[in-house]
Order: sequence, then C-alpha cells, then structure tokens
Amino acid sequence: MDQKFEIVKLDEDRRLVFGWASVAMRKDGSTVVDTQNDMIDPDTLELAAYRYVLEDGDANEMHGDDRIGRPVESFVVTPEKLQKMGLAPDALPLGWWLGIYVENDKAWGDVKTKKVRAFSIEGKAERVRA
Repeated sequence: MDQKFEIVKLDEDRRLVFGWASVAMRKDGSTVVDTQNDMIDPDTLELAAYRYVLEDGDANEMHGDDRIGRPVESFVVTPEKLQKMGLAPDALPLGWWLGIYVENDKAWGDVKTKKVRAFSIEGKAERVRA
C-alpha cells in the first residue's frame, strides 16, 4: 500500500507546518511502502532522523540546495518511547513526526495554497530485496 505523508497542521501566524516525515510501520504493525516502492525499518529511520537534525537541519524544496526552512520539532516514535510514555504499543505509528518553520516567502506561499502538500525525506540507502 502506497503512503503519502501530508502536512497535517499549519500554523499561519508562526509559519509552521507539521506532519509525518516518514512512517516505517502503521499502528497495526504493517510495513509502509513509500511512493518509490521502498520500505524503511524503524531503527534505520530513527538514525536518519537524528542524523538530519544533528548534521543538516535544513529544509529544502524538492531536494534542492536552497534552504527554505528549519526544523522546530522532530520526534521519532519507537516502541520503547511509547512504553516509557505509558502509551499502548499501537497508540501511534512507528515513524518520524516533523515540524518545520518555513522562512522562504515563495515556499510559504506554496504551502498555504497547497501547491506543496507533503514532506519528502531525502537520503541515501542501499536497496535490499525483501
């Protein structure tokens, strides 16, 4: 099943957008297949999210070089975190929730008019056949 990770919260006053950057497993435990027909395991997604915040931290449009924003919120849901928060194992999908401050005026306009509707994570990986 294909999965899109749309922007689900928009704060116009603060120019903030929020949503799932990527989900590895749905709440029911099924694996998510993305638009490129790829799957990512939860541990790999967690490492990628931490690396993004620590080493890069820029948001860009369509994987370009120009920064259009910066993260203000990044939370990776793992089974251990759900347990430590006292939540059920199926309370949330295993994935990466992201909030971005959009500083670029054109990009902000594209978000507000829904020309840009989703997050797309950029990364390098070795494809392994399942």
